Amino acid sequence: MTTLGDDPFVTAVKPLVDAMGGELLPPERAGADDVVLSWEGADVVAVRLPQLADSLDHILAALERKRGKPLAELDRKAKQEIVRTLEARGAFSVRHGVETVASALGVSRFTVYNYLNREKGA
Repeated sequence: MTTLGDDPFVTAVKPLVDAMGGELLPPERAGADDVVLSWEGADVVAVRLPQLADSLDHILAALERKRGKPLAELDRKAKQEIVRTLEARGAFSVRHGVETVASALGVSRFTVYNYLNREKGA
């Protein structure tokens, strides 16, 4: 058996799993909530998906890396874009999502709600 890192299928799906904040496991270690991926009839890898709250933290960290600086240092327009992006990804359906995003952006919950309402009114 090849190791996970040597398998081309695993290499292909790893960036996606990393972007989601998931974890790759050998298929025999898969739990009931894990997703086992098969290729050409054989189980190749299991994916352990993150909890939604962990996923939001992961998304915020990725946005910060992409912008090259803390989200709190962005200007108002950039923060509004971040809120739009996060809303499209379902970030505000997570418990305490607004509070988590507000903290990351260095704004109040009220400001995040204003950004969300501005989009709905536009």
